[in-house]
Amino acid sequence: MILTKAQYEEIAQCLVSVPPTRQSLRKLKQRFPSQSQATLLSIFSQEYQKHIKRTHAKHHTPEAIENYYQRYLNGVGKNGAAPVLLELANEVDYAPSLMARIILERFLQGHEQTPPSKSVINNMLRDPSQIPDGVLANQVYQCIVNDCCYGPLVDCIKHAIGYEHEVLLRDLLLKKNLSFLGLDQAWSSIGMDLSRNWTATGKEASCSKPVSPQTSSPYAIAQLDPEDPGREAGSNVTFLQYKLLATSALNFS
Repeated sequence: MILTKAQYEEIAQCLVSVPPTRQSLRKLKQRFPSQSQATLLSIFSQEYQKHIKRTHAKHHTPEAIENYYQRYLNGVGKNGAAPVLLELANEVDYAPSLMARIILERFLQGHEQTPPSKSVINNMLRDPSQIPDGVLANQVYQCIVNDCCYGPLVDCIKHAIGYEHEVLLRDLLLKKNLSFLGLDQAWSSIGMDLSRNWTATGKEASCSKPVSPQTSSPYAIAQLDPEDPGREAGSNVTFLQYKLLATSALNFS
């Protein structure tokens, strides 16, 4: 069914009073049964990302970072198995994966005496087993798997959906015997002088003479950079991991 502006605003207003959890998504589905799961999840994600962008700066002041870190240390000091970091993120109304990044960066800076590189932080968020502190690794893991809108898990799901749509579109173009430039060829041409033009011939795709490089596509496979909710960066997760995560996560029906 077509979603009217009034219906969108009603759903968005309802989201203001609920935390960004899968339980909230289930409640949203119960309140608006006529809307599809995909529609509700899309609105939920869009409105929540708007909120994070508006409040992002206040969570990254030196005072806020130190306050969060001390609260984390006090919490795990009392009970290291409790979801201290996740509860802290929910309390201050900030994305769990982004809170995990703040604490992880502060932890590494304190131990290494120098600010860690972005690549090191990203790798540890993708694979918490690399974190040199077992308690923090578990806390970061809890944040990642319970974050509906940010973090490596969500990025993998987005990547999987985008790749699936690309495959469906490619198969359709092949059936129609139309020429096209695939995303892999388009992106491989960035920084190069030549690209390749692919022409459908039945069930196969043949390569013809080089053509001019194409403009970067807005539909390129990408990963959201958790440090800056408005930026994107490349992902290194395999497609099998994408499909596995896409079929197991964010299922609140």
